[in-house]
Amino acid sequence: MSSEDALPAKYTYAWTEDSELPLPDFLKKYKPSMVQNDGTKPWIWVKGSAPSQKDTGAEEALEEGETLLKEITARVEEIKNDASIPTRSSKKTGAKGKKEVREEAQAEATEKFKEIAVKHGFVSGKWLSFAPPDKVDAIWSSLATSIVSGPLAATAAFGAKVATSPDGGSATQHLICIYVPDVYDKDAVTEVMKVLLRHHGMNLSGVKSNLYTALGIDSKHASGLQSTTWKTTALLSDKESKALKDAYFENLSEAKAAAPKAAADKPAAKPAVKAQPKKKQVEDDPFASDDDGEDGEEEARKAEVKSKVKAPAAKAKRAKDSDDEDDEEEEERPKKKKALKK
Repeated sequence: MSSEDALPAKYTYAWTEDSELPLPDFLKKYKPSMVQNDGTKPWIWVKGSAPSQKDTGAEEALEEGETLLKEITARVEEIKNDASIPTRSSKKTGAKGKKEVREEAQAEATEKFKEIAVKHGFVSGKWLSFAPPDKVDAIWSSLATSIVSGPLAATAAFGAKVATSPDGGSATQHLICIYVPDVYDKDAVTEVMKVLLRHHGMNLSGVKSNLYTALGIDSKHASGLQSTTWKTTALLSDKESKALKDAYFENLSEAKAAAPKAAADKPAAKPAVKAQPKKKQVEDDPFASDDDGEDGEEEARKAEVKSKVKAPAAKAKRAKDSDDEDDEEEEERPKKKKALKK
């Protein structure tokens, strides 16, 4: 597998089941819109389950593939410069035009590339998608979670990566790759496509072989080869794809509409009441209340009753004390008079 499609060893921006950070924390810490690529961190990776099959014979496939790529590139250039091939095909003479001849050569080469990949066991690849900078974090988080423990985890998809932001922060589309073990397994690839549309509403560009990536075959290659193994329309009709995406966005709208209603239906929180200090209760009192407010009110009532009961008793005592003082004064007066006469 090419270095671009191989998960780097001891790479900070990659999550596996052995990572110290839980996946939600990893996704919050390393967001594609925030991680700037200085040349050492072009991708953020998330690895799900192990692939159902592993690549073999990558070196042999690359060696044969490079030879074939040189041949088809030279052949396309030859067709372009061959004056004996008319620019346009002719129904009248049956002559094939340059475009038709070139496409036949490219189709033949594409089939040979498949034979090379299958023969050596280098058949892995990925679904391609692009996300805008303002939505990439949400899309990536949903997708990565799905790969590990969501709908995608039940398919052949086993990993994903997203391009980080270019150094300098200029706005650009973020490439997202969702890896599959065999790009030529049409049923498995289609199943992944359906999940990406139905559960993630993604815009898909096609499926690309890792062999093509390793050989440097892209949409601008001189060979003119189709850079994707599958176009979306070769797997699902536009009508089917649209129906799946519409279902996703319909569910999304329903969920958003339900959120405010759920919040409105939720009982309003009661205003906080300052807790009254609990009074010590008599242990054997079976009627003692556990309610702080009732405890406070009951204690206050008891105190008030006690104060009312104590008041008359105190008044009576003061009256008695006053009478005793008057009696003492009466007893002392005759004694004072005798003393004066003497």
